[in-house]
Amino acid sequence: METNQLIHSAISNKKQRLLSDLQSYGMRLETPGADRMTRQGGAGPTDHRAITFLGTTIMVPVLSASAIHSPFVARKDSRTDNVALYHEEEQVGWVTFPPQPKFYERSTQDGIPYWKLGRLHSNDVLATTVLQTCIRYGNKKTKCQFCAIGESLKHKKTIARKSPEQLAEVALAAKELDGVKNVVMTTGTPITSDRGAAILTECARAIKEATNLPIQAQCEPPEDFRWFGWMRDAGVDSLGMHLEAWDQKVRERIMPGKAEVPVSRYLEAFRAAVSVFGRGEVSTYLLAGLGDTQEGLLDGCRQLIEIGVYPFVVPFVPVGGTQYENCSAPSPQFMRSILEPLGDMLSEAGMVSSELKAGCAKCAACSTLSLFEDATATPKAACG
Repeated sequence: METNQLIHSAISNKKQRLLSDLQSYGMRLETPGADRMTRQGGAGPTDHRAITFLGTTIMVPVLSASAIHSPFVARKDSRTDNVALYHEEEQVGWVTFPPQPKFYERSTQDGIPYWKLGRLHSNDVLATTVLQTCIRYGNKKTKCQFCAIGESLKHKKTIARKSPEQLAEVALAAKELDGVKNVVMTTGTPITSDRGAAILTECARAIKEATNLPIQAQCEPPEDFRWFGWMRDAGVDSLGMHLEAWDQKVRERIMPGKAEVPVSRYLEAFRAAVSVFGRGEVSTYLLAGLGDTQEGLLDGCRQLIEIGVYPFVVPFVPVGGTQYENCSAPSPQFMRSILEPLGDMLSEAGMVSSELKAGCAKCAACSTLSLFEDATATPKAACG
């Protein structure tokens, strides 16, 4: 290997290690005002803060139990006014925080602040939870024990249901004022058989007509798979259906209600969805650290990739206000033991995050998985 290749490999390995360590351990903030864009409770990467470090923007836990005792601390340098990142009091680099979005300053005509309707994830993704309620959330026998979807609603940081018109208005402002490049829409699960696909379809149509931005929608598998075609026709470019855990016993223990929809049903839905959206444009969240073994997760990822599903493996982060708030996050070593071979698998399949149209895997900020992919991999084949 040539000297330049060796240097590049060493830098890449250091970056992978530092960023994966950050996402597992979290980070303490000793920078006045740096926590103002941190969101407590809700769906998605709650209790996190977006930072840019070594040229990559990632979401890092800052309010979790592990973050309070993290070896990483962000501290303003008094001489330069920049923010330095320290690991066990040794400076390892500089970090920047994406500025507060301009669209946060606006409100709808009826007085709802835009930030209650949509949030900036990473530095160029608009995310929203269309329904901030779930049929399972209020019951300990059915709720996902790691979920905090109701917390932001309880603290009046959002509204229970966003309308298509509201989301189109916010998305247009986010695009024009802050350069947002794609939209992620998720939802709590309603009682209806479409599992939220219907309201996501309505909202996608409105957002697409207003902005023409790429859109990912996220819901549980609907009973009728024709919803996949209807969602695509309304403007949804990518679909997320999130397993969270692969092992059925783990699912039954941690998400008893959601586990009533078995992995086998998800696999049926994945095959149907890939036939509509194409390889890689269907994805699933897998939260490493809930109880799945390394071998189990990698075996599940192999099966998903064969179908054409992108397995977005993310470190589990305990969130305040949930039954799992005092659990430990997975170690960085455990994460790298999964992400390194998974990155190779995705690269060999030509199904890398940079080629996706929209969604969490495209954003890539909640996991360091993209750092383990080969960006020169052959692009995925288009859906026939």
